[in-house]
Amino acid sequence: MKFIPALEHAFAANQNSENAFAMAKYMRNNFSFFGIKTDDRRRIFKEIWKQNKNEVTENAREIALELYSKPEREFHYCAIEILIKELKGNYKKDDIQIIEKLIVTNTWWDSVDTIAKYILGEYLLEFSLETKNIIALFSKSENIWLNRSTILFQLNYKQKTNFDLLKTECNKHKMSKEFFIQKAIGWALREYAKINPEAVKIFVANNNLMPLSTKEALKNIK
Repeated sequence: MKFIPALEHAFAANQNSENAFAMAKYMRNNFSFFGIKTDDRRRIFKEIWKQNKNEVTENAREIALELYSKPEREFHYCAIEILIKELKGNYKKDDIQIIEKLIVTNTWWDSVDTIAKYILGEYLLEFSLETKNIIALFSKSENIWLNRSTILFQLNYKQKTNFDLLKTECNKHKMSKEFFIQKAIGWALREYAKINPEAVKIFVANNNLMPLSTKEALKNIK
């Protein structure tokens, strides 16, 4: 396969140590970076993707998992972007195994939020009958990123949002002391408030959320 070696070569040729240091620091040194800024990374990535389009389409899952196993964060972003594009409308039922692996591997808010919204969310639209069991499984996990995903996966659903399910997940996790859980609850409710602000106001008023969750949920409601 030519795609991954070409991408590795291009990223190595465009690395910037000063940017890499700053990027790693911003991500609390959880990951190493080539130091390629987002616009430049996407430009390089898309050109190589275009040159190897058939290979990527035919091997999207395998390529994404290999990229995700590499240490540099830029490869992880590319893996996620490949799956968002190539799997939409083409998910297989057992893709949930890949999705779960991505959520719990190389975890931080930047990857998890994108996976939850654009991959897990899309998967559950295609396999809606799986939603109850998968969300229940992720919700009871001790992994906070799986928990966060159950709260955020409907961010792109708008009128399709199952507000009862969102309320259930918010209530399950509302006493969490984890910043990323409290923030997720507020974010998900704030997003749904664009559709039904009154329902969100009533829910927040009646459910004793953490102050951060409450603040975030009501931020844009007049």
